[in-house]
Amino acid sequence: MSMKQEMEAALQAAFAPSALEVVNESHKHAGHAGDDGSGESHFAVMIRAEAFQGMNRVQQHRAVHKALGDIVPRIHALALDTGA
Repeated sequence: MSMKQEMEAALQAAFAPSALEVVNESHKHAGHAGDDGSGESHFAVMIRAEAFQGMNRVQQHRAVHKALGDIVPRIHALALDTGA
């Protein structure tokens, strides 16, 4: 399973989002710091979920990081758009 698929599965399971897009942006960072050559180091996530209602942006981002669990330390960069 690719890192993108792992992230999608974890976020689907945690939030049952109404919208979810996980984009591997690693190709944009080839040769830069944090590029481990795997092609799976930099990701952007757009997620919308009812679970985020009443949470501020920091709380939403913490919830996403918690849901991703051990995935976060295995990547270099994660850009989040939670709609906050």
